Amino acid sequence: MRQLSLLCFCLIMASMTESAYSDPGDRARDLGIPFDGSTGPLNAITDVPGVTVGQVTLIEGEGALDVGNGPVRTGVTAVLPRGKSYDPVFAGWYSLNGNGEMTGTTWVEESGFLEGPVMITNTHSVGVVRDAVIAWQHQNKLFEPLPGEPDVFWSLPVVAETYDGWLNDINGFHVRQEHAIAALESARSGAVEEGGVGGGTGMVCHAFKGGIGTASRVLDAQEKTYTLGVLVQANYGVRDALTIAGVPVGKEITDLMPSEGAPQQDTGSIIVIVATDAPLLPHQLKRIARRVPMGLARVGSYAGNGSGDIFIAFSTANPGAAYREGTKSAEFLPNDSLSGLFRATVEATEEAIVNALVAGQTMTGINGNTVYGLPHDRLQAIMKKYGR
Repeated sequence: MRQLSLLCFCLIMASMTESAYSDPGDRARDLGIPFDGSTGPLNAITDVPGVTVGQVTLIEGEGALDVGNGPVRTGVTAVLPRGKSYDPVFAGWYSLNGNGEMTGTTWVEESGFLEGPVMITNTHSVGVVRDAVIAWQHQNKLFEPLPGEPDVFWSLPVVAETYDGWLNDINGFHVRQEHAIAALESARSGAVEEGGVGGGTGMVCHAFKGGIGTASRVLDAQEKTYTLGVLVQANYGVRDALTIAGVPVGKEITDLMPSEGAPQQDTGSIIVIVATDAPLLPHQLKRIARRVPMGLARVGSYAGNGSGDIFIAFSTANPGAAYREGTKSAEFLPNDSLSGLFRATVEATEEAIVNALVAGQTMTGINGNTVYGLPHDRLQAIMKKYGR
């Protein structure tokens, strides 16, 4: 079984049309887009020590939709709070608009812990990715059995989705268990590829190419320095609402609209993962997650009826807090020290979304459906026009 899994992993990694990691291209700050706040060295969720990210991108075929055969424009993104180890983290989640899915959140709410990775994929692949996480955890013994019952294992993985069916053969179920396992096995620290990769491969944001984006902030609280990082899978929004650094970019770029037949309403979704090394309790992390919508609003989200806007926040502090034996103690910041983290969440969410847009490249999917990348030269010209 182990040899077969390793063989599948190697074949998947060799056959991906785009690698999970590469040298990052232009990002929003490279274009001169002004943002508030101080970033970590990578300006990514992986600036939070211990957090790793893995991605598998599936791109295959072109032309008319042939359900089951493609074209394929999809993938999986994995965020591991402590890398490949079992040590649950305090977590909290929040849904701004619930037309979407993030499995496992009822146990996060009840227990206060996130016990494994956060996975993101397309809407119709949540089930297979969830099952893959369970198999991967069991195979790698990433669990703590119940006291006196060494053979007892159960898992409620957190898997989120956004819909890529305008570019991808979503009912062909091209994401398989081995793809999710490959994303988990490839997870590492370092730069995170953005745009149309991983779970974000077939996503559209404000009628431009969307997908994966990330950003981070470094801040001081209680005489210590902490890092907060955000990763988004952006697949929401309408064009005329798009705002970047306070500038109405969507009203300035009215052409380059997706080809005929694209949704004209805000029927997409966005998943946001917030990570920090600041010591916070679950109810405080829920407060962090509830600040994410302010970052979305800066870019032009109004959480339309058809948009699943779901967020989860976790803290890598307090290792060992979830172990089953003994009395536990936890370190946490006082509520009076949280305002800086709230602001960092808003700022990093805004920038992560814009990074996803800047990284997005024109893509053609099923039936010749085409979505255009945000043109960098025109974006810079608009910024200058508005004195930004």
